[in-house]
Amino acid sequence: MRLLIVEDEVELSNSLKGGLEKEGYAVDCSLDGEDALFQLEINQYDLVILDLNLPKVDGLDVLKFIKTYSENTKIIILSARVTVEERIRGLEEGADDYLVKPFDFGELLVRIRNLVQREFVQRPTLITFGELILDTNKKVVKKNNKELLLTRKEYGILEYLVFNKGNVISAEEIINHVWNDDVNPFSSALRYHVSSLKKKIMESFDVEVVRTIRGQGYIIDEESDK
Repeated sequence: MRLLIVEDEVELSNSLKGGLEKEGYAVDCSLDGEDALFQLEINQYDLVILDLNLPKVDGLDVLKFIKTYSENTKIIILSARVTVEERIRGLEEGADDYLVKPFDFGELLVRIRNLVQREFVQRPTLITFGELILDTNKKVVKKNNKELLLTRKEYGILEYLVFNKGNVISAEEIINHVWNDDVNPFSSALRYHVSSLKKKIMESFDVEVVRTIRGQGYIIDEESDK
């Protein structure tokens, strides 16, 4: 899942980015509202962590932009504005959650996880595809209680394909959701991770669930449920 942190406190922004990347998320950062609008125009984000007190463009204006042009993107307001009226206004403008500074990082993680799992439809935490089970809480894949060890990127690719099962997903779309802006979209990074993912699944479980559609992308077939 790809996240955007919109926070003008550099130390807090860097700390959140590091912590969330350790949890397997792809993370971009904006230090002001103007750059946030730019990032939102060129990238797709599953969730935005949004401060309200921003330079150049106010956080509430960024919030309105997100709800107008990217209604499926989840939003957590992270702000020192603590009055009930301010919290109500943020939620009325379309935010999905509101966390007051200072906050506990563990609580933020739970709120992110809950919102992402509610994206589009309520997804179960255990998703079966073919003979395998994807555990979205533990971020592991298993078969008959045997767990497959994947890197964060390998798991992210597999999870996104499972969530979009039956559809051919382009390399560009996978990169947009699993990587941050640091990746070169023309590099061989995605092909390398997909190849490694397919090899691990075959060696551990002797099944093929991810198919490459030449010139189009990758797919997990609907038939893998049967």
